[in-house]
Amino acid sequence: MMNVGQGLKSVLVVDDHDLIRLGICRMLADVQGITVIGQAASGEEAVDKVRVLSPDIVFMDIRMPGIGGVEATHRILSRYPNTKVIVVSAFNDDVYPATLLKAGASGYITKNAGSLEVKAAVQAVLSGKAYVSPELAQMMVLNGMQSGQDNSPLATLSHRELQIATMITSGRRAKDVAETLNISPKTINTYKYRIYEKLGVTNDVELTLAAVKYGLVDPSEVI
Repeated sequence: MMNVGQGLKSVLVVDDHDLIRLGICRMLADVQGITVIGQAASGEEAVDKVRVLSPDIVFMDIRMPGIGGVEATHRILSRYPNTKVIVVSAFNDDVYPATLLKAGASGYITKNAGSLEVKAAVQAVLSGKAYVSPELAQMMVLNGMQSGQDNSPLATLSHRELQIATMITSGRRAKDVAETLNISPKTINTYKYRIYEKLGVTNDVELTLAAVKYGLVDPSEVI
């Protein structure tokens, strides 16, 4: 366990892209009272480094190799409830923020956030408040006001279903997903068909197209 001392709050930055990690670290360098004590490039590495370093805050990407950011966030918060997780994602729909905040994340910002917003997010979560990027917060409020409408079928997915859908639409086979999550391929297939039914699709190609349509996948990631 690392002791940063001097009342500083420690931060772990998690993203599978070096440039994004370095960019976040650079912005955090301008925030008084905190220090970056480590970086990770996958969900598994993030969980391991939280165990070793005990950071106060984790800046967490969603789509990464391995278990990904959704499962990593779940594991970190279940094992280390005093850790604050701020999700940093390229996705600007309201499904991920609602899901992750419900799971215990303290904040959600997009990757186009500037240094002032990063600072605001840090200050908010350290004071015990939740922080969501203003445009996302507005979207969540507006969608919540539209009673009687299902704005996105993704909102009907459970935490595990959303996680598996994310991994499948990243091009991973059911067998690989099962090994990563340490559950049987049969169980993965059961989840897949529940996801198919909820999203109104019949195969992985249609699932990927639906994921693009509803903001689960960036269109640039689809080959």
